[in-house]
Amino acid sequence: MQTLTAEEYGFLAELARAYRDTHLASIKQQEGWNPRLGIDALCFQRESAERMVGALITPSGLWLVVVPDQAKLTAPLEETLTMALPSGSYRLVLERLPGGYEIYKRAILRDLGELDSMQEAARLAQQMMSRLMQPTPQADA
Repeated sequence: MQTLTAEEYGFLAELARAYRDTHLASIKQQEGWNPRLGIDALCFQRESAERMVGALITPSGLWLVVVPDQAKLTAPLEETLTMALPSGSYRLVLERLPGGYEIYKRAILRDLGELDSMQEAARLAQQMMSRLMQPTPQADA
């Protein structure tokens, strides 16, 4: 996986704002939302020339997210994406956000109530991405 450019980090910050603007009011209505947390796109890497993969932290959960490169699309996106990572395959669902952002997402953790800060959330996102990017140990036959 490749690291991101400053432009790509800026794009992810804008995407996180679009997600916040779309979802924050409904997140605050959910039982178990954590008012100490915000919304941020973290730990992203370029998985290929066509997409980035990383984590989206929200006050109500931690998400695995795939961001297709809109400039390289040759056809409309499918409603689901099966992402093969070293730890296994994950099915993600397409979400269209205002501003033309399109992401695939899958909830990894739904209860972040014990976290006291965004720094703790960032560490959790790093741990999650590290685990997802490592092969799952195979049981001896």
